[in-house]
Amino acid sequence: MPDIAFVKPALPRNGVLVLPMTEGDPPAGLAQEADGATGGLLVRALEAAGFKGRKGQATTLHALGDWTKVVALGLGKAAELKPEAAEAAGGSLVPAISGDREVTVAADTLDPQLAASLGFGALLRAWRFDRYRTTEKEEDKPKLERLAIANANATAAKTAFGPLRAVADGVFLTRELVSEPPNVLDPAEFAERCRGLERLGVEVEVLGPKEMKRLGFGALLGVAQGSAKEPRMVVMQWKGAPKGKKQKPLALIGKGVTFDTGGISIKPSAGMEDMKWDMAGAGAVVGAMAALAGRKAKADVVGLVGLVENMPSGTAQRPGDVVKTYSGQTVEVINTDAEGRLVLADVMWYCQERFDPRAMVDLATLTGAIIIALGNEHAGLFSNDEELAHRIIAAGVSVGEKCWRMPLGDAYDKQIKSDIADMKNVGGRPGGSITAAQFLQRFTNGKPWAHLDIAGTAWSSKDQPTVPKGATAFGVRLLDRLVAEMAEEG
Repeated sequence: MPDIAFVKPALPRNGVLVLPMTEGDPPAGLAQEADGATGGLLVRALEAAGFKGRKGQATTLHALGDWTKVVALGLGKAAELKPEAAEAAGGSLVPAISGDREVTVAADTLDPQLAASLGFGALLRAWRFDRYRTTEKEEDKPKLERLAIANANATAAKTAFGPLRAVADGVFLTRELVSEPPNVLDPAEFAERCRGLERLGVEVEVLGPKEMKRLGFGALLGVAQGSAKEPRMVVMQWKGAPKGKKQKPLALIGKGVTFDTGGISIKPSAGMEDMKWDMAGAGAVVGAMAALAGRKAKADVVGLVGLVENMPSGTAQRPGDVVKTYSGQTVEVINTDAEGRLVLADVMWYCQERFDPRAMVDLATLTGAIIIALGNEHAGLFSNDEELAHRIIAAGVSVGEKCWRMPLGDAYDKQIKSDIADMKNVGGRPGGSITAAQFLQRFTNGKPWAHLDIAGTAWSSKDQPTVPKGATAFGVRLLDRLVAEMAEEG
C-alpha cells in the first residue's frame, strides 16, 4: 500500500507529476507553473489530446519537459466538486501511476478536505490481495510506494485525512476477510481475527458451541451441525460515547457463513467457489467496528457476528427438520440453503435481549432474489422504522453505497406460515428476498431494525474507481457514516 503524504506546494522538477484540473478552467497554481516550465507545451499537448477536465477524464503525457510522466486528472466542474467526486478522481488515478514508485499530486488549489478525499480514493483503489501469489513476475507487481499530495494547507489536509485513513483500514480488513479462501477462514479463524480489534480498544467476546447450546441457539447450531468446523458467535463492543452521555448502543449484526454449500439442499457446482464470501455481512460489521474504533468514534456501538460453515454430511440438518430458536419460536426448515436467516435469528434476538439497542442493522448476503430485483447497483433495504430507513439511504448515497427500499407486509408474512411450526424458513420463489426479510422481522421483538441484503453488492466482477475487482467491503463506509450521523451528531 502506498504511503499518502500531504506536503507544502512545490513543483517537482522531475519524476511523475499529477495535475488535478477542473472543467473549463485554465491551469492555476502549480499547474500553471508547470505549463510555464514547459514554455506552454503542457497546455498545448492537453488540448491536442482532447483533455477538457471532465469528471473521470485522465490524460497521460510522457517525457514532457523534465518529467517522465504528467497525468492530467479531470475533476469536473468546480462548482460541483464534492468529496465523493474527489475520491473517484483519486481512485481513477491509480491505474495510471501504479508502475511508478513516487508521485506528486499538485492539489495546491483544492480545499484541504477535497485534497484529503482525493488521497482517500487513491488509497482505496490501491489495495490489493496478493497473499497467495508466489510466481507473479516483478514487472506485473504494482510499484507505487508514496503519493505526495501538495496542498496550500497541508496540515489541514492531513488532519482531514486521519479519520478517512481509519475508515480505509476498516475497508481493507473487510476486503481481506471476504477474499480469504474458505480453507483458511473458517469460523474459528474468523473469530480470532475479530480479536485483533482489541488493540484498537474494542471489547471482544467469543462464544463457542457449548455456550451457544447452553443459551439455546437451536437455529444457528442447526446450520452448523453438518460441518466439522465448529461455529462461533463474536460480540464486539466499542464504548466511545463521552462520559456522562448515557446512550443505548447502535447494534450492527452480520451473517458469517464462511462457506455455503447449501447443505443437503446443495447448490450447483458451477460458481460455488463464490460462496466463500457468504460471510461478507459479518466482514462488513467487523470492518465497521475497526473503522469506528480507529477514528475514536464518540458513540457506543455493539457488533455481533454469527459464524458457521454450511456443509452436507451425515450429521447435517435435513429439509423437514424443526429447530427451536433462542427466542423460543420454532422453525420448520424447508430448504437448508436458506441458512443465513437461521443464523441471524438467534443472534438478533440475543442482541436485543442483552443490549437493548437503540436500533439494529443487519447485513447479509441473504438471497439471490435481490440480485434479480436490483442487480449489482443497490443493496436491498428492509426496515420496520421510517427514520432509520431514511438515514440509511442518505448515508449510503453520501458514501457511494446505494440502497433501495423494499416492501414488507402481512401478505408476504403469510408465505412463511408453517403447518407444523411457528414458521418455515422459506416462502417460495415469489418475493424471495422479501419473505426472507419477513422472517428476520419476527426476531426483532419490536426494536427499530433494518436489514441490508448485500448479495449483489458484496463482490464486484470488474474494477470500479475506488474498488478494485473482488471484495467491495460494501457496508463499512455506510455503517460508519450512519453511526456518525445517528449517534455522534444526534
